[in-house]
Amino acid sequence: MKKNALRIIALLLVTAMLAGCSSEATETKKKKRKKVKKETTTETTTESTTESTTIDTEPSEPTDTTGRQTVTPPNGVTDFSMFIAMPGTEINSPNDIQEEIANLTGVRVKETYLSGMTADEAISIILASGDFPDFIDGGAANYELYLNGALIAWDDYLADPAYSNLRELYSDKEWELFRQADGHIYWANQFDRSYGEDTTTIHNSLAFWIQVRVLEWDGYPKIETLEEYFDLLERYYEANPVNEDGTKVIPYTCLNEGWRDFTINGVSILLDGFENNRPVIVDDQNYSTPTVVDYTTTETTKAYLQTLNEAYKRGLVDPDFDSMDYDEYVNKICSGAVLGMCDEWWDFYYNIQYDFANNGFSDLGYDYVPLALTIDKGMENRYHSYEHTINNASGVAVTTGCQDPDLAFSFMNSLLDQEILNLRNWGMVDIDYMIDADGIFYKTDNMRAIWKDSSYRYSHVCEYPYFPNYYGTSRDGINAMRAAEQPDEFMATLPEPVARCFEAYGKKNYVDFLGSVKEEPRVWYPMYSFSNTLTYNSDGGAEYYAISDLRHEYSPILIKSTNFKSDWKDFMNEYDECNPDKFIEAMQKEVDRRIADS
Repeated sequence: MKKNALRIIALLLVTAMLAGCSSEATETKKKKRKKVKKETTTETTTESTTESTTIDTEPSEPTDTTGRQTVTPPNGVTDFSMFIAMPGTEINSPNDIQEEIANLTGVRVKETYLSGMTADEAISIILASGDFPDFIDGGAANYELYLNGALIAWDDYLADPAYSNLRELYSDKEWELFRQADGHIYWANQFDRSYGEDTTTIHNSLAFWIQVRVLEWDGYPKIETLEEYFDLLERYYEANPVNEDGTKVIPYTCLNEGWRDFTINGVSILLDGFENNRPVIVDDQNYSTPTVVDYTTTETTKAYLQTLNEAYKRGLVDPDFDSMDYDEYVNKICSGAVLGMCDEWWDFYYNIQYDFANNGFSDLGYDYVPLALTIDKGMENRYHSYEHTINNASGVAVTTGCQDPDLAFSFMNSLLDQEILNLRNWGMVDIDYMIDADGIFYKTDNMRAIWKDSSYRYSHVCEYPYFPNYYGTSRDGINAMRAAEQPDEFMATLPEPVARCFEAYGKKNYVDFLGSVKEEPRVWYPMYSFSNTLTYNSDGGAEYYAISDLRHEYSPILIKSTNFKSDWKDFMNEYDECNPDKFIEAMQKEVDRRIADS
């Protein structure tokens, strides 16, 4: 296991270096684009991928016929590996809570995250090598793993009462959404699962974010439209061009790197009042039956991009938005310089939360709150889905490289025991949290402070974030599954400027800020769970990749344009050449199928 993991890592690193050396040439070729080529264009709301890793002890057992080594350390704990096709931070080894979980489950998992390449590239390398980690979350690339026979079916485990925690993750009808064409289930999405009552305090999806200091500076105004948003950013920037530490302020930033171009593309769907249903609109308000609408060509998309173009000309949009990578983007936000951006909470917040707290930026009002902007004032918005979304296109899987799949599934099942959920989400009792006489979990000020310390977290905290978990209420019926959603803890951990902002607007949490329509999720939502599975051989698949490629190429052209009208016309002419009607037809068929099956 260790040797194979190291071999995969070495291969990934070499590929990453080669990719870096050739990036300039690749960009030049992109500008001369004449034919369809596939890029990482998957639509997301909450997920990731990378690869297998090293273990803590040298194996002493002989290698089996596959070249892998089954490692059972002296303490009886088996070391598994996991690759996650998303950027992330590895915890230290040893790690206090990881070891406690290992003692309870007999398993320790070494997680490795994506670095230096796309998820598709990493999965292609793993498939080519034939050496698989025990667990994997390849994002939308899970479909390629399935097609190549690299995954173990879940069906027998879900039918076995010994794995009831896993079965409980979804209803029978929901599990059917994960069933593939061969009749089997190969993964489960580990995000947005809720147990008991809804305790949501965080808006985890797309929104226009703004630093609370900007709102406080203007007396906490009501901001509803793009024009109002950029007007406020501009006025604040003119009055405060640099931060206290001398850092130059960036009024607005966005990112056009790979699949993360969702910070630009698809935003107009929300501006039009529809749910975050990329890559299309499904309109059941203006049509007698749910109808797929191509958001790329709507007047709102044009108006949105033209607004960004005008803001760019006024010096409000980060001039590096089309050339920087994700790390550079995050570093700018971490510097406290960025006043606002449109992004998913999970895409930026976990990178900044402890930095802001530890370097004093939270005290200065650098934290963000979400705004549900619409193209016109007074419109309904659907930025927040009050029902947890099922993204059946990706999730955690066990690979055929796992030598003990029974133990692997047992481990995932055990991770959903309440005792272990408490360890993952709250920490260790009497060390990370206390329990009062009524059974209520709480943290002291010192516990909250040390939890934010990065060195403490790396050596002590183990959340196993890409394994199944829950939001909502604990099985004890008293506490929240996660400390951040315990009402008293949520308020206690809010930075003072954010608490003042909540009070000024009469809000209790981040979800309240959006004021989204509360309604049952439509059976077709989300459509990215279908588009993420499209290949070039799928109906509409080649057209989907052509559209995504062209949109990715033209967004920066339009935002930086000196003649927006002319460039928009060129964009529409090239767009028609992509045959978008074939893609829209495929999406409509899927909507109709989901309605018929509901």
